[in-house]
Formats: sequence, C-alpha cells, structure tokens
Amino acid sequence: MTEQTRIELIKGNIIEAKRFGNPSITENGYIAVEDGLIAGVFAKLPERYQNLPVSDYTGRLILQGFCDMHLHAPQFPMLGMGMDLPLLDWLKTYTFKTEARFADVDYARRVYRRLAEELVKNGTTRVCIYSSTHADATIVLMEELERAGVSGFVGKVNMDRASGECQETTEESERETLRWLEESARFTRVKPILTPRFTPSCTNEILDWLGKLSQERGLNVQSHLSENRAEIELVKQLHPDCRQYWETYEKYGLWKEKTIMAHCVHSDEREQDAMIRHNVLCVHCPDSNINICSGFTPVRKMAERGVWLALGSDIAGGAQLPMLQVLTGALRMSKARSIATEGAEPFLTVGEAYYLATSAGAKYFGDKEGFAPGNRLHAVVIDDSEFPESTRTLTTKERFERAVYLAGAQDIVAVYGDGERIR
Repeated sequence: MTEQTRIELIKGNIIEAKRFGNPSITENGYIAVEDGLIAGVFAKLPERYQNLPVSDYTGRLILQGFCDMHLHAPQFPMLGMGMDLPLLDWLKTYTFKTEARFADVDYARRVYRRLAEELVKNGTTRVCIYSSTHADATIVLMEELERAGVSGFVGKVNMDRASGECQETTEESERETLRWLEESARFTRVKPILTPRFTPSCTNEILDWLGKLSQERGLNVQSHLSENRAEIELVKQLHPDCRQYWETYEKYGLWKEKTIMAHCVHSDEREQDAMIRHNVLCVHCPDSNINICSGFTPVRKMAERGVWLALGSDIAGGAQLPMLQVLTGALRMSKARSIATEGAEPFLTVGEAYYLATSAGAKYFGDKEGFAPGNRLHAVVIDDSEFPESTRTLTTKERFERAVYLAGAQDIVAVYGDGERIR
C-alpha cells in the first residue's frame, strides 16, 4: 500500500457465495478495497486501515453484484409480449420484427440507455448479452453499458438463415462482424463475444467462418442449446450427420473452453458430459423456460454431475430483468421439478441459487468465489428496513433470505461495479 493507493472501506452485513451452498456471513464487517481490487473481508478493521474514511452501511446487507449471463438487449422493448407462443412461433411473430427495428441507431440509443440504467438500478453489474445483427447498434449497446458502469461481453448476432426481417446474407454477416470487432477494440469494461444466434438461424458457411475466427482471434462464443423439443428436431433435420445438438457447434470449432450455452433444458447426460469435458457454461433461464413452455431444466442433477451452471434473465423470453427475480424463479422451478419427481430431485436452497446468480457467473470473468482478495469489487447494498415488520429480531441469514424474495430496486441503496460505485 502506497500513498497513491486509492482505498475504500465498506462496512455492513457481508454475505458471500463462497460455495454452492450456504452463504458465508460477516456481520457488520468490512470490505477493504485498494485501487478497485478487494484486499480482504474483515470482522474487525485491521490496524493499517484505522482512521481512514468508511462507507458505513451498518445493519444493511452487502451482497455480491449479480451476473446476468444470458439476455437479449434488443428484446427489452417486447418484455411481456407473446408469452402464449412456443419458441419458434414466438421468434417469427415478435422477436425478429422487434430486433429489425435496431437498424435505427437513434432508437437503439434510447432503448439501450434505459436498459443499462435498469441493469445497474437492480444490482446487475456484469452481463453476457446479445445485440441484434446490426453492427452500429451493437457499438451503441457497448457504449451505453460502459457509460452506466456495467462490465461483460457483448455479441453482434449472426444469422443468415430463416431469420425473417433480421436475416443477413452470409457475406454481410462476415463483413459487419469484422467491422464491429475493429470498432469494439476501444472499450475497456465490455468485450466482444462471437454470437451465432443458434444453429437453425445459421448456415454451415457462417458457422464455419465464426469457428475459424474464434480460433484465430481467441474470441469466446455464446449461443443456445436444447431449449425446445421442436428446435431440437429442426436441428436434427438440418444436421443429420450430428447425433446431438451440441455437435453442430463442435464440428465448426465453436464448442470449446468457456463457450456459453443458454438453456440446455433437454440436454441428456451425454450432452452434459460434453459440457463438462470442454468447460462449457450452461446458463439456466428459469423465467423464459416457463413462459415459452420449454420445460424444467434439471439443475440439481446437472450441478451434482459437475456441469458449470449460472443464471440468466433471458429477456424477453424471460419477463423479469432483475436478477433477484431470476434467482427466485430458479428456486420456484426447482421446487416444481422436485414436486414432479416426488422429491427424487431435491430443490435448490436460497444459498445455492444465490451462488448461481453471483459467483458462478463471476468465475467466467476470472473471479474467485465470494468477495475474494484480488477480485474487483462488485457489490449491492440492500436496505431491508421497509420490509414488513417481523414479530421478532431476525438473524442476518433470515434477513438475507427475505431480501432475496422481497427486495426491489427501491431497496438497493448502492451498487459497486468493477471496483467503483456506479449507483
């Protein structure tokens, strides 16, 4: 620590997801942050930090910042629409038409500024997010996320087949992807990620090109997998040489370390084993899977088998942007699956779902679990004083569990992202 070191001390009830299980709680402890990096969590303030200013949230709850690992930015305007339609019909009726609107950069600016602000307001500090096929609108999305203080990965979507109003030619998709990558080099908080929407909307040519580009430039990949049974059948028709959906990505070099696959609702053990072998991240999107009637993801089974899992809002298939609502949605879905299996698959606990909403996604960005030393600070401070009055004094763990279910943007008093306060 030198005279030039920027030090911030934050005090409150610190709740960490250090493992897939019960959270670790430090009551009215301190997080020490040096130049944006966490130096430690302390029950008592160390001597070296005495007499320094403290951001004092005594009695309040300090949670880790939330990671939304799958959402579609251009679908923000259609939240709550078309929820009675299955996936493929929903895409044709609503989604492609809505996303086509983002050829208008001014419209994109208005929508994406509001989206970025809403993310921060609700405590989401990191994302893996889809844009539309439009390179210019994708740059706007990156600008607005950086302006708001959100970190993560942003993808210009590629789709040159069966994509309605959004369909690109293969040549256009390649050209605009290269232009977007060149322009995105200036960003610091957000980075590009290659984004073939899903196998049915991509020709073999664009998948092959993206796979080679990923290898040449060391770029990560995000897409969709085994969300809906009709989608899976369509993939089989398009790629009869592939035994399973995941192999349509593997044969083009897109199935690799840190590839992100959303949903995986119907992934069997063989497909799950392929995820485990290649360290592919499966993003569970409970609200979307219910809304579009895709099915109940076997999260407990997948976690026990060693699949890397995190959570995503998947707006606008999911109608809830706040990750606290996504978290409770994951709890409800796991309980529904537990009921359906007569208890054979135990439901998720609040602590386990909190881990999936925070540390599991944070690992994608290179973090260790919890508020670990060396991580950049991502935190959400919740004031639960406006919750219904309890009949007795609650433990900090009980207050945390209640906050998971009851807290909204109005209860979030501070948000820290990438080492600095952003709200």
